[in-house]
Amino acid sequence: MAEADVQTARINLAYTRITAPISGRIETSTVTPGALVVAQQDTALTTVQQLDPIYVDVTQSTTELLRLKRDLASGKLQTNGDGQARITLKLDDGSTYNHDGRLQFSGVSVNEGTGTVTLRASFANPERLLLPGMYVVAVLEQAQDQNAILIPQKAVSRSASGQTTVLLVVDGKIEQRVISVDRTVGNQWWVSSGLKANEQVVVEGGQKTPVGTEVSVQNADSPNSPSPSGTVAAADVKER
Repeated sequence: MAEADVQTARINLAYTRITAPISGRIETSTVTPGALVVAQQDTALTTVQQLDPIYVDVTQSTTELLRLKRDLASGKLQTNGDGQARITLKLDDGSTYNHDGRLQFSGVSVNEGTGTVTLRASFANPERLLLPGMYVVAVLEQAQDQNAILIPQKAVSRSASGQTTVLLVVDGKIEQRVISVDRTVGNQWWVSSGLKANEQVVVEGGQKTPVGTEVSVQNADSPNSPSPSGTVAAADVKER
């Protein structure tokens, strides 16, 4: 009987040891030593935050979400071996986080008030450098398009009918052309159709110049503005 009592006491004593279900960082305890606690009480003893892996939430518009899924399917976005999009982080001090993350699309729901979704990315965090509440910038790594066309944003305008257009200098004369743009890259537009490499797009001085007018060209990178009449500043169309 005494041995059974000892065994029962050992079992009860083991119940006083609380083991966290995950590893991570523990916050300040809500109870003090000696306080009475019971099973299934309303007040949690503390909160344990998982640090490795750690999750980063990214807010995007629903339009951007659809584009991300299309780019993944078409191969425009680089992927890990398991087919998930590769994502990197820029830390608050401007440095790049050492570990790539995986962008997860499961469980995405739309905020009806803002039309946005919150995507979750998972990152390895063995050095515990990332902490809950930190501000970071998420960057999706895109596959390189060797034939991508980039032009200055200020060269692009809208026609009266709403078409995206640029002015070019062709054989010394102003020409207007309709183009299609994909997205911005820094201060440039990524042109998906309508231009080819080494053409000259007008960036200054051509807004009030009629199509077909003969003009002389000044390099847009020149420090002097194209002040002489009949002169426009043009930039070469470049492949990325």
